[in-house]
Amino acid sequence: MHTQSSIHDKSNRSPQSEPLHNQVRLELLNVSKSYNTLKANDCIDLKVNAGQIHAILGENGAGKSTLMKIIYGATKADQGQILWNGKEVCIDNPAMARKLGIGMVYQHFSLFETLTVAENILLGLDQKIEAKALHDKIIQVSEQYGLKVDPQREVYSLSVGERQRVEIIRCLLQNPSLIILDEPTSVLTPQAVQQLFKTLKLLASQGVSILYISHKLHEIKALCDEATILRNGKVTGYVLPSENSTSDLARLMIGRELPVYQHQDFEGTKKKCFELSQVSHRSDDPFGTHLEQINLSIYSGEITGIAGISGNGQAELLSLLSGEDTTKQGQIIFEGQDISKMTAGQRRDLGLGFVPEERLGRGAVPNMTLAQNSLLTAFRQGLTKFGLIQFEKTKKFTAQCIEKFGVKAAGVNAEARSLSGGNLQKFIVGREILQQPKVLIISQPTWGVDVGASMFIRQTLIDLSRQGVAILVISEELEELFEISDKICVLASGQLSDPMPTTETNAEQIGLLMSGITAETKTVNSSLNKNAHV
Repeated sequence: MHTQSSIHDKSNRSPQSEPLHNQVRLELLNVSKSYNTLKANDCIDLKVNAGQIHAILGENGAGKSTLMKIIYGATKADQGQILWNGKEVCIDNPAMARKLGIGMVYQHFSLFETLTVAENILLGLDQKIEAKALHDKIIQVSEQYGLKVDPQREVYSLSVGERQRVEIIRCLLQNPSLIILDEPTSVLTPQAVQQLFKTLKLLASQGVSILYISHKLHEIKALCDEATILRNGKVTGYVLPSENSTSDLARLMIGRELPVYQHQDFEGTKKKCFELSQVSHRSDDPFGTHLEQINLSIYSGEITGIAGISGNGQAELLSLLSGEDTTKQGQIIFEGQDISKMTAGQRRDLGLGFVPEERLGRGAVPNMTLAQNSLLTAFRQGLTKFGLIQFEKTKKFTAQCIEKFGVKAAGVNAEARSLSGGNLQKFIVGREILQQPKVLIISQPTWGVDVGASMFIRQTLIDLSRQGVAILVISEELEELFEISDKICVLASGQLSDPMPTTETNAEQIGLLMSGITAETKTVNSSLNKNAHV
């Protein structure tokens, strides 16, 4: 095996060792890529300098992912040039990109749960290295860039933030000159985001270029030196985020003014619609999270948000709420009726709506049409009779969903997988709302959805709650929860904090609770919320 020297030594990098902002590291000229009749990228020009943090902004379907795949070698452009340090290159695959000095950290991590940090990193390296040398290198890089992680820990025991550190360290060990980050803060606490930004700024000061993709415009404004705007596969502008407001950036992205959220007061009488009482659950998944004595009440006319880092019991809780799994300890009450042992279908019969986190697979069947996907949960709305499908009624229901919720699709017979993430999410949310649920449970309502679609979905949920529907939103997007929720609580390590009015807390306090509920934090939380509904 190779020795430690097989991994390039980055410790000698310093802010003075490489020219910053005056050397073009990456340049794309007239790059285009088409999929059948869809032009994903249309004559893209892009320039990224050394030591620059450069944002790529655009709605879902604007062409961001395709462009990043072309740069990383996962997709080949139909035409155009790629210049690397002033020389034209042909990047045929990711291994060639890494050899040039281009690294990528994907939004969804590719780590093996049962392997250690060091073993996972080793699998992702293009060169071999002895175990001891790798261990030492991981420690060195983690300390140098503030990415603390234990090389010997199994991945299943790591938080999401720690897993992201592993992915970044694996990327850094390849000695990249340019790093592509795709939605890097979507599952991080505010504290973890601040640490990530420190790391990225340190890397930039050492000459590393960073391509940063995010829908969080306040992050772009705070972090990035320059931004390239994509719309419908074309570059529509280059801006300096620091000199533009988030509203300006959003307008450039979607080509119109963003609406302002309308929070009306609920004029009816709030009543308890859904309650969890002393619910505990032992997960069958060896890497799952056990739920411990969950207590929560949600009321008509308001939105209750549950914050938390992925892997803290959200999946287990959602399975219990939807009826996919049943609880053996505690009760789930729907309008005074114990539904703990009821199936998902029986709960829907009572008026429970449910939007899962996973759009394709659980929310919709990819190769089925939108009309067929409507039937999956809405057949109770007169779409079947004596067990037979009422095709015209099904098409009418689907067409109403497409029109009312602004779903961009080829029609009721378009396959679910043909829709962008944002449009499919609008369809799934619309399908549930048209069934007029009494209680709606929704997970990650705007995960990976662009700013325009996000605002539409969030306002739709606010409006629905003001019509008397009780809504429970589980999300890892703190900004989202503070924008739409009347109350917010935190799920951490299978424990749920007491809910508190969003007007009486802030992102920093919730972020601390997301990092792990202790007896002390629960006591503090309870004292802050002695007047809140339990």
